[in-house]
Amino acid sequence: MGLPLISRVVGASPKTGVLLLNLGTPASPSTGDVRRYLREFLSDPRVLDLAAPARWALVNLVIAPFRAPRSAAAYRKIWGEAGSPLLANGLALRAALARELGADFAVELGMRYGEPPLAGALERLCATGVERIAVLPLFPQYASSSLGSALERLYSLAATRTNVPELQVHGTFYDAPGFIAAAAELARPRLAAFHPDHVLFSYHGLPERHVRASDATGRHCLASERCCNAVEAVNGHCYRAQCFTTTRLLAGALGLGERAFSTSFQSRLGRQPWIKPYTDLRLPELAKAGVKRLAVLCPSFAADCLETLEEMGIRGREQWQGLGGEALELVPCVNAHPIFVRFLAERARGGGR
Repeated sequence: MGLPLISRVVGASPKTGVLLLNLGTPASPSTGDVRRYLREFLSDPRVLDLAAPARWALVNLVIAPFRAPRSAAAYRKIWGEAGSPLLANGLALRAALARELGADFAVELGMRYGEPPLAGALERLCATGVERIAVLPLFPQYASSSLGSALERLYSLAATRTNVPELQVHGTFYDAPGFIAAAAELARPRLAAFHPDHVLFSYHGLPERHVRASDATGRHCLASERCCNAVEAVNGHCYRAQCFTTTRLLAGALGLGERAFSTSFQSRLGRQPWIKPYTDLRLPELAKAGVKRLAVLCPSFAADCLETLEEMGIRGREQWQGLGGEALELVPCVNAHPIFVRFLAERARGGGR
């Protein structure tokens, strides 16, 4: 699928570039393209933090050959005429943000892996002669395997250029009022119409060792049941603590009682322990407790993608119904919601967090 080169009003050269940065998507749902995407993604040492020989063997001899067909089948369930939902939602956000910002800004979307490549997005922005690039990663919470990896790649690409525009990176927004307001505004009418017995906030999981590695003291993260109750200096980069903060803020904005919601983590792989509680084990607990109508929000994703639409919207719903659940309502991500677009525009202009 061809991508428009620059999302901006034609005219004088823009003064500011805006780089929307997300994780990535395969070029198509074919097994070959998905295999190539998995190899690129899982070969990143920030994602699969093993010794290089062990990582190569695991990716190329085990994961890519055997997981690619299953992942391709999952992608085919959600692939549309515009491509993968992550790409389609990203392009819609890029267009909406370009309209909001106007002709003084050039807006591009770049992916850490897959399509459209980050290198091409950076090249196109630099070719317009921008003086500054506002980098807007679309990862609400910090993880070395997502935001950390994307920024490492961006800096390495910028380092190869003779002339580098000023890069202004805006990082996490897990507690930013604009993000919380957009997610709550999306959820509120859906919850009112659905009348859930319980609201589950399901976040992408991480291996426990990744969370522990973010703890400079080596003594705080995952050391107690209360270690994620607040984000402080000691756990400022803790993904799990940031997720729980997002849950608290969204639950407050939605007026949910203490027993009306909970937090869990999905998408775990392999035999090593991942951060808990696990979403696929939380569902049976909720069903056993008598919950029939379950609403699910996935606030670790700014755009709907494989993990929201297929993992939760299809497989999660099938699991819930198999447990005797009456209905599961998947609330969309913020995508190109106007409040979220205005929040990003404020960041691009140099304001906000």
